[in-house]
Amino acid sequence: MKRREFMKANAAAAAATVAGVTIPIKVLAQSDADKSITWSKAPCRYCGVGCGVLVGVQNGRVVASQGDPEAPVNKGLNCIKGYFLPKIMYGQDRVKQPLLRMTNGQYDKNGEFTPVSWDKAFTIMSEKYKAALKNGPNAAGIFMSGQSTVWEGYAAAKLFKAGLRSNNIDPNARHCMASAVVSFMRSFGMDEPMGCYDDFELADAFVLWGSNMAEAHPILWSRLTDRRLSNPNVKVVVLSTFLNRSCDLADIKMVFTPQTEMKILNYIANYLIQNNAVNKEFMDNFVNIRKGATDIGYGLRPNHPLEQKAANANSGASEPMTFEEYKQFLSEYTLEKVSKESGVPAEQITALAKLYADPNVKVMSLWCMGVNQHVRGVWTNHLIYNLHLMTGKISLPGNGPFSLTGQPSACGTAREVGTFAHRLPADLVVANPEHRKFSEKIWKLPDGAIQPEQGLHAVAQDRALRDGKLNAYWTQTTNNMQAGPNIYEDRMKGWRDPRNFIVVSDPYPTVSALSADLILPTSMWVEKEGAYGNAERRCQFWRQAIKGPGESRSDLWQLVEFSKYFKTDEVWPAELLAKNPEFRGKTLYQVLFANGQVDKYPLSDIPAGLLNDESKDFGYYIQKGLFEEYATFGRGHGHDLADFELYHKARGLRWPVVDSKETLWRYSEGYDPYVKPGQKFNFYGNKDGKAVIFALPYEPPAEMPDKEYDLWFCTGRVIEHWHTGTMTRRVPELHRAFPQAVLFMNPVDAQKRQLRRGDKVKIISRRGEITSLVETRGRNKMPEGVVFIPFFDASQLANAITLDATDPLSKETDFKKCAVRVEKA
Repeated sequence: MKRREFMKANAAAAAATVAGVTIPIKVLAQSDADKSITWSKAPCRYCGVGCGVLVGVQNGRVVASQGDPEAPVNKGLNCIKGYFLPKIMYGQDRVKQPLLRMTNGQYDKNGEFTPVSWDKAFTIMSEKYKAALKNGPNAAGIFMSGQSTVWEGYAAAKLFKAGLRSNNIDPNARHCMASAVVSFMRSFGMDEPMGCYDDFELADAFVLWGSNMAEAHPILWSRLTDRRLSNPNVKVVVLSTFLNRSCDLADIKMVFTPQTEMKILNYIANYLIQNNAVNKEFMDNFVNIRKGATDIGYGLRPNHPLEQKAANANSGASEPMTFEEYKQFLSEYTLEKVSKESGVPAEQITALAKLYADPNVKVMSLWCMGVNQHVRGVWTNHLIYNLHLMTGKISLPGNGPFSLTGQPSACGTAREVGTFAHRLPADLVVANPEHRKFSEKIWKLPDGAIQPEQGLHAVAQDRALRDGKLNAYWTQTTNNMQAGPNIYEDRMKGWRDPRNFIVVSDPYPTVSALSADLILPTSMWVEKEGAYGNAERRCQFWRQAIKGPGESRSDLWQLVEFSKYFKTDEVWPAELLAKNPEFRGKTLYQVLFANGQVDKYPLSDIPAGLLNDESKDFGYYIQKGLFEEYATFGRGHGHDLADFELYHKARGLRWPVVDSKETLWRYSEGYDPYVKPGQKFNFYGNKDGKAVIFALPYEPPAEMPDKEYDLWFCTGRVIEHWHTGTMTRRVPELHRAFPQAVLFMNPVDAQKRQLRRGDKVKIISRRGEITSLVETRGRNKMPEGVVFIPFFDASQLANAITLDATDPLSKETDFKKCAVRVEKA
């Protein structure tokens, strides 16, 4: 498929997307009158907030949903997307059977999508994977997301890292939360926030660092709003590169020049020292200070000029630093300098600094993509932690840094299960020999089964595809052809390279599916039994409520069934089998899933009358078996999960769960069972029980506006749509509310280019161009020099022009900053 053909096909798919009609009004009216609706609980399918909903089923179809009044996260509320949840499953273009590109009955890279059986699909897939693995473990891989259920992610990690012996598995959470992961691990030795959503009712000040919660996390925003409006002394501060809907509530609205929030953060740290606002007792007992390596590059290809110039490319090294040395390091970040360089008035910066400095003000810092999707995302996370560690405002009710998340199980699956290329479950990593040995023991594998080298991260996978080094590739629960950066440079060329075989599992013909060689029809949300883990460490379960359409199957079924097509003799080295002959001739299914642990829970453990298609296919309660085996990794190690059955009864539990009791605030005496009486605090992820402050300077972004490309370009979300719109654009009400992406632009910038609101324009970067319509009014008020476009619209591929520069430590892409020019189309 040539680029022009792809764009044409994609435009047709975009039109089909919005034409879909879900539940007819007549059916809804009948269901209201008929009381035969069966209700069950589930977490919402969308973002990482983890709202609880009640799902109404009638005659095998979801006909209604409502906010769950017993759910502690949302207390019966839903956002606009949540209220239309039933309709996400009933778009007219659902994929209902496997589709393989074929010509004259044979696979053809340039053929037409043709229905095939599951056996045919898995047969050709397995042939392609076996051939690829002969070129090394990174020649085959899978790309998943924070939308995979806990057991789907666990099964995938097990299949690839243990069965196929390839660590080449990564989630789209790499584009989402990887910077938060790396910084949590570096500062605290453990991942994920130490606080919880209860802080929204307890904090005195909320500081949003680059987060538009009003649109991206609306239910949490409603809790924050209630706290602010109910308590006149509570303050809200919003820092952003443009005015957005969250600014409407803010007491202080701070619009800064892109990337300069790092300077503001370092100034506040300097202010704390200069004004004797440092909690010296807390620092002395619970904090170490380290100086991080600088000039670390931008995660581009090694031959890129910026990487060639970097003195310490990709370095995460650090060295001890004294408090006096840290004080000296911060001294250059003066109020006058930071105000001038950030564009934020000095009085606003001072007012914010005073909130952190006041020991009587409980501060909750909040951030998401604005900080994480950043070429210095790890550093910026650290700079936020620094303020809380310097003041002791951490791990206490109402006090703490809180990294929000974008997907329903980015925490529960990608992070906790470990579907990153370098991770294993419960914060273990493949590079650590003790971690590998521990994992092999749980998985009943021979020593040496898990490879020590980490796999390729998301952007590296794109580059390997382009270079013909990654030849068999499978994506699930993600639309990366639309969502990933710099679409045409590596990814599209790699996907359409005849050396490579690409598989996409999806319910709908997305941009990614149209670019693939094989499409597998996926059951979604309540068409399967599932588990998600949200941003406050809350794991939530749901039961299968309906059957998927046609031949669709869950991603879990696909992964486990696919394992039957491989024998150890085909994918394990001869020396490993020679030492462990008992594994010879076995299928990966027998080794990984029918291993006496996963398959030990009988079907009778499933309550009578409930659906569970996967378990009935495999002959045992597979979700329970996978979960209980997975939970073994964390129990007794600070990642404790409760017994399986408890989650089906509860509205989720926040780990660590010890003696059936959840933990609200980690690392703090009286709240965390791992902190002993008298310790006060114990950051037990680190051996000495201390957290780490990192001294890190401002460094510029990879690309800045110049004479030729004179505008900052930023992408993001709007409340009506979620990510690439695969689900929301198939809901007629949401589509009508925001039918197409627009380019938000300052009126002065528009006037300079002789543009008016509604004009069609070309947005051009060094990588490509797209067209859109100018919007100079509306919800986003852009400062001069900055433009913004949401990325949900498949007819306007925003990421065709973004840069694939990443944070060198987290490998997370900076979608928020590149240079473009805008001209009339």
